[in-house]
Amino acid sequence: MKEFGRFKGTTILSVRRGNRLAMGGDGQVTMGESVVKQKARKIRRLYSDKILAGFAGSTADALSLFSRFEQKLEEFHGNLSRAVVELAKDWRTDRALRHLEALLLVADDKNTYLVSGNGDVIEPDDGIVAIGSGGPYALAAARALAKHTSLAAKEIVHEAMMLAGEICIFTNDQILVEEL
Repeated sequence: MKEFGRFKGTTILSVRRGNRLAMGGDGQVTMGESVVKQKARKIRRLYSDKILAGFAGSTADALSLFSRFEQKLEEFHGNLSRAVVELAKDWRTDRALRHLEALLLVADDKNTYLVSGNGDVIEPDDGIVAIGSGGPYALAAARALAKHTSLAAKEIVHEAMMLAGEICIFTNDQILVEEL
């Protein structure tokens, strides 16, 4: 569901610190104003576990995008930058894809990208990016933790996601964090 350009119902956060990347997502799935699942997996490992991907938005739409993204990764032999650009182009121009409502965060050991159906491929300046209804809260918390602590990327993601879950009613404390 979109609300003011944001997707309700999830929080995905990616933090790059030093030579580590961590991506986390909450487990809550909502339908309307009801919680229907507490422990959904919204982060996936792709391309022989070399790439992390997380989604916000409609689950069916996100699964379709994951499938298309995996095809692009195979087509471009794991070149993340090329795969996201081609996915964004298809997403924007393909008749069926352009109606999908989701956002993707994808990252490998060197690059992190936010990909949208508007054709956006955005790489964060500071290695920290978040999507979903709790995204602004997680992003603010992660930036503060990165600036004022020596916590590792995985710890920053976990703490920031927990804080987002305390503020955003569409985000819970069932946090899954994956690391590269």
